[in-house]
Amino acid sequence: MEALEFKTREVMHGLGARILAGVLSVEEGQSADPACSCGGRYVTGKRERKRLRTVLGEVRVMRRVQRCSDCGWWRVPLDQELDVVKTGFSPGLRRMMAKTGAEVCFDRAQQLLFEHSGVRVTDKEVERVSEAVGADILRRAEERIAPALSGETSSEAQPSTLYIATDGTGVPVLKRETGGRRGKSADGIARTREVKLGAVFTQTTVDEQGRAVRDPASTSYVGKIEEAASFGGRLFAEAVRRGLNEAKRVAVLGDGAPWIWNLAELHFPGAIQIVDFYHAAEHLNTIAHLLYPKGEVLRKAWFRRMRKKLLRGGVVRIIAELKDLKLGTKKKEALAKMVVYFEKNRERMRYDRYRQQGLFIGSGVVEAGCKSLIGKRLKQSGMHWTVKGANSIISLRCCLESGGFEDYWESRRAA
Repeated sequence: MEALEFKTREVMHGLGARILAGVLSVEEGQSADPACSCGGRYVTGKRERKRLRTVLGEVRVMRRVQRCSDCGWWRVPLDQELDVVKTGFSPGLRRMMAKTGAEVCFDRAQQLLFEHSGVRVTDKEVERVSEAVGADILRRAEERIAPALSGETSSEAQPSTLYIATDGTGVPVLKRETGGRRGKSADGIARTREVKLGAVFTQTTVDEQGRAVRDPASTSYVGKIEEAASFGGRLFAEAVRRGLNEAKRVAVLGDGAPWIWNLAELHFPGAIQIVDFYHAAEHLNTIAHLLYPKGEVLRKAWFRRMRKKLLRGGVVRIIAELKDLKLGTKKKEALAKMVVYFEKNRERMRYDRYRQQGLFIGSGVVEAGCKSLIGKRLKQSGMHWTVKGANSIISLRCCLESGGFEDYWESRRAA
C-alpha cells in the first residue's frame, strides 16, 4: 500500500508539472514600463527556456527576454511576475525550503522535504534559499529603522502597557568571524559571537492574584549579531511599530548588563526600568555560597530570607546588610562586585512597587527566546556559522516566531 501511495504521488506530480509548465509559458504581454533606468527603452527579443524546480517537480518555462537598446541591460518580465528572478526555484518551493531550513539543520530539512512532499533538493540548496529569504527579511526590517528614528513612522496600536525585553546569547561561529576578539574560556580564544535578541509584547490585564498577564500572541522578536548601538535602533523601530508612541505605559526588562540600560536611556526615556527579579535573586544565591560554602541548611535559609526581602522591595536594606558582612580577602572582592551590582540597579529593583502596579518583574519572555529561537537552531552540536549566515537565519526565525512570515510572503507576491 505504501509503495503504491508514493508511486501515485510521483505520477500525479509529474502530470501537475506538465500542466503547470503549459500555464506558465502563456505570457500576458510586455512589461507595463518599457523605459530603462538609463533613459533607453527595452526591446522585446526572442523566447528563451528556463528550468524551474517547483513543488510538483521540474518544469521548463518559455518566456521572452527584453534588452535595453542603449545600455544593453536585460530583463525577463515573466520572471519578475512569477518572482523567480535569478533563481531556479519557484516561490512555493522556496517558501517550503525556507520554513523547513529555519526549523531544523539543513541536512535534516532536505530529508523532511523529500519524505513529506517528494521534493528532491540538497542540503546546500536549502541553506542558500533559507539564508536568501532571511537576508531579504533582514533588509526590509532595516529599511524601517531610519524612518522610525527620525519620527516619520507611527502605529495604529494603542497598547495599555508595552514591554521591551532584551538579552544576549553566544552563537558558535567560524574562527575567521571572531576577528581577534577575546573569549571567556581559560585560553582566551573567542569561539562565539553574541546575538542580541529583543522581545516586544503587550499586557492589558492581571490575574486574580494581581499578577501581570501577557496578551495572547502579542510577542514579536528582533535579533542580530551586532553592536549594542545599532541594535538599539533595531529594537526601537520594532517598538515603534508595536505602538511605543501610543502606549499608556512602557517598561524595559533586562538583566544587569550596562548596555541594556544605556540603550533604554537613549531610546526609551521615561520608560519604567526593571531588572529581572530572578537574575537579581541569582546574585543573592551566589553570595549565599560565599557565606556558607559547606553549610547547605544555613545557605538556603539565608537565601530564602534575602530573596523574600528583595521581593518586598527591601533592596536598600539588603545593600546595607551586605556591606556589614565580614569575609576573607578573596571573598570580600567578590562580594564587593555584588554590592556594586545592587547599588547600580537598586532603583530598578523596586519589586514591591512594580507588583502593586501589576507589572512583570521577570524577563523570562526574552530569555526563553534566547533558548528556543536562537539556541534550538543555531547552537546545536558541531555548528559553526558565518555572521552573515547566522543573521539571516536569526531574522527568518524571528519573523516566523513573531507571526509575520505570511505577511512577508504576501508582500513579496504584491511586489
